[in-house]
Amino acid sequence: MGAENEGRTRADAFRDAYHLGDQPLGDLVALIEQTVRCDVAVLDTTEQDEHGLSMRDPARHIVFIGIARTRNPMRQRSTLAHELAHVLFEDWDASQGEELSHRSVREIRADAFARHLLIPRAGVRNFIGEARPLTEGDLSSLVQRFLVSPAIASIALQDCGYISDDQKSTWLSISTGQLARRYGWVDQYEAMQDESDRSRPPQRLLARAVSGYEEGVLSAQAVATLRGVSLEAAQDYLDRTSSGPRAPEVPSMAAEDLPPVDTDLSALDDDAPEGRTP
Repeated sequence: MGAENEGRTRADAFRDAYHLGDQPLGDLVALIEQTVRCDVAVLDTTEQDEHGLSMRDPARHIVFIGIARTRNPMRQRSTLAHELAHVLFEDWDASQGEELSHRSVREIRADAFARHLLIPRAGVRNFIGEARPLTEGDLSSLVQRFLVSPAIASIALQDCGYISDDQKSTWLSISTGQLARRYGWVDQYEAMQDESDRSRPPQRLLARAVSGYEEGVLSAQAVATLRGVSLEAAQDYLDRTSSGPRAPEVPSMAAEDLPPVDTDLSALDDDAPEGRTP
């Protein structure tokens, strides 16, 4: 089984395991956190070519996926699905000199997994229907429905036999923004851009932070730092989503309820050594 088939088979199995059918996928961050139980964060990056990474702590069996903020939401979704593939295939061992940034078999397999997960063959066929000459408007509708780049949608259309290699090559150069502006869904696309350009902490970590705030052991500033927002915004968020920090409970007891204390003061009656005061 080649890397392409291996990626497609695993993507189909993932959809079957979590009852995703052949429908478009919504929030991938939430989907990954709820299914494979790893932490996902959307982060600021200084390197323009750093799109995503996945890491595992073998001692604590913790897996983390980090994704870069970007104004390209379709690429961010592809990167998330790509990193999910590395987690599922357990591509942790790069000790043989293989770097995950290269087009290795692992990378080709992860690309195939991402493409088939985001836009499965059955979903394309159900959406397009019978084979017919397709227009750029059809491509736009497919991109808008499955929230993938025109390049990925074109590869899926060619894979399903709807378009030729030449038409695919022509459509590979079209951007999502061009389709959104030409076919009237630019407002949806700009909303997606705003969403993908925001930092986002792992859901479980944020939940623990809110719990810590409620227990009075974590400040609102710590929550603000975690979310990458101002203190005012974090405080407003906490006021709306939490019951506020609890006041510490100080135990109190009446004097008569105190237990008797047996104190031996006999040593005070001893004679003090010469030159010293007992």
